[in-house]
Amino acid sequence: MMMKIPFGPSVIQKLLLVGILAVPPVDLLGQEGLKVHISADMEGVVGAVTGEQLGPSGFEYQRFRKLMTNEVNAAIKAARNAGATEIVVADSHGNGQNLLIEDLPADITLVRSWPRPLGMMQGIDDTFDAAIFLGYHSSTTNPTGVRAHTMSSGSLAGVRINGIDMPEAGINAAIAGHFGVPIVMISGDDAIVEEAQGLIGDIEGAVVKWNYGFHSARTLMPEAAYSLIGEAVANSLGRIGEIEPYHFEGPIEVEITFKSYMPAEVLSYLSNVKRLNAHTVGFVLSDMLEVASFLQFMSHYSISLTP
Repeated sequence: MMMKIPFGPSVIQKLLLVGILAVPPVDLLGQEGLKVHISADMEGVVGAVTGEQLGPSGFEYQRFRKLMTNEVNAAIKAARNAGATEIVVADSHGNGQNLLIEDLPADITLVRSWPRPLGMMQGIDDTFDAAIFLGYHSSTTNPTGVRAHTMSSGSLAGVRINGIDMPEAGINAAIAGHFGVPIVMISGDDAIVEEAQGLIGDIEGAVVKWNYGFHSARTLMPEAAYSLIGEAVANSLGRIGEIEPYHFEGPIEVEITFKSYMPAEVLSYLSNVKRLNAHTVGFVLSDMLEVASFLQFMSHYSISLTP
């Protein structure tokens, strides 16, 4: 009879390291009592190709809120079947109020709206065993991908960490990596799956559409996408312990390039920010929590003073 161990793999791994457990409980590792974080974006949702699906003014937005919610539910169902007992979902697109809360399971928790210090990864900490990215898109420096951008398609032309061009998946993976949590799966178009696997490592990928350009793609049908996402989630959670966290040791060098010169000029007024050229600033921070907070400050802070 196999002994049942009432804690998740992250705890098991720590016990193995200190020698309390001599042999990994193979049948349980990555399968029992998992705590999973799901960060859900929208540009990578099945069928989404333009702003008509991605914001409240679009004629298809309400329908695609439902498709986004269905993708999240497919991931939740697969995660539960793989042993997840606690799931936190971060609604991470646009206004952060896209997922249909009444259609989500009663026993998860949901992060909504902005601002929040960890951005698209709000809710994560070192008690999680794995994180999953749904509906993601490629970076602003990637010449391919549906709605390719990093953080803001309107204002940013590049985000680099330690000299590496970053998609949102890379930034968010590094935030999770700060806590020792691996990214195990990503869904979206072919461009982001390829980009994320090349950057983060051999994670599971669910390609739900193939990009033809910034606003066009060949896409699966929704039910096929849900099945594919569920399969990828199941496979990924079976690989916990095999996939390493994506981690940056501090200090961390960050460069941000804006499409306009004005944000670079104003940010350079801060004592720890250096203007590298007309459109680019650089700064050094101690760890990814500081990087996340700075990026959120940069994205959300505005002030209007009347003389």
